[in-house]
Amino acid sequence: MDINTLDSTSHDEAPRHIDYAGFWLRFVAILIDGIVIWVVMSFIITPILSLLGAGYLESLQNINPSDYSEDQMFDLVTTIWGGMIYSILISQGIYILYFALMESSNNQGTLGKMALGIIVTDESGEKLNFGKALVRNLCKILSSLIMYIGYIIAAFTDKKQALHDIIANTLVVKK
Repeated sequence: MDINTLDSTSHDEAPRHIDYAGFWLRFVAILIDGIVIWVVMSFIITPILSLLGAGYLESLQNINPSDYSEDQMFDLVTTIWGGMIYSILISQGIYILYFALMESSNNQGTLGKMALGIIVTDESGEKLNFGKALVRNLCKILSSLIMYIGYIIAAFTDKKQALHDIIANTLVVKK
């Protein structure tokens, strides 16, 4: 059934109201998901950083810059930045995969969304496939760019869509 026709009157059935999930409901869901992801990542990122030499940072406390050449200091700073970028990429990958896999599952939502009784659909009211869920979640990068305005606009659009929902043609609705 086309979700756009759910609000319209049909001669065969009574009109059905779509209950879009508003900004604050979605905000609480993402807070719940943030806690879940933080717990998971603490078990994944911490060991990876340890393997990459996070303990190496402790030894930096005793470094005297005058004991090292400019090239050695540059190599040190590059190594530290490389480790930070690597951990950011891993955490973003986990974040995007978590949301895409959960929203394309039969549950149609993350643990936070399930806890609050909301689901993600395409504009026809159908379950997202993994590709569409992945695009939606990659577009969240755009929603985050300028002070999260892409998320905030969900409070002001008719269908309560954030920027990533508009781009991916998706809706977040109450079950």
